[in-house]
Amino acid sequence: MADELRLPIAADVDVVQARQQGREVAANAGFTSGDQTVIAAAISEIARNILMYAKRGEIVLSVVANGDRQGVVVIARDQGPGIRDIARALQDGYSTSGGLGLGLPGAKRLMDEFELTSAVGQGTTVTMKKWRRLG
Repeated sequence: MADELRLPIAADVDVVQARQQGREVAANAGFTSGDQTVIAAAISEIARNILMYAKRGEIVLSVVANGDRQGVVVIARDQGPGIRDIARALQDGYSTSGGLGLGLPGAKRLMDEFELTSAVGQGTTVTMKKWRRLG
């Protein structure tokens, strides 16, 4: 596998593709099928947000090592409207689209590390990591 896998997100089919690729990267990195499902679900939530709010963006997948553990890193980027109130956007039930408001907080719960940066009018970047112990 290349150092990173870049996946454009511009249609529903891209969300499915990103989810499948995320599962495959996690499998190749030795994650259990349960963790593969968790990673795929988090990717799906974030990719859907890209479509809903920014219309297009990208997901970048990579595998990293840190001491005695290996991880999958998911970076989701868009150049959409940005998030005005990040703290509120990360609360369960908050939605500006009329949805359930579970996407961002759900993805945050599923992954071991979660960072969201956003600037109104410039876009949003979400960086998520899931770790597994080696050996």
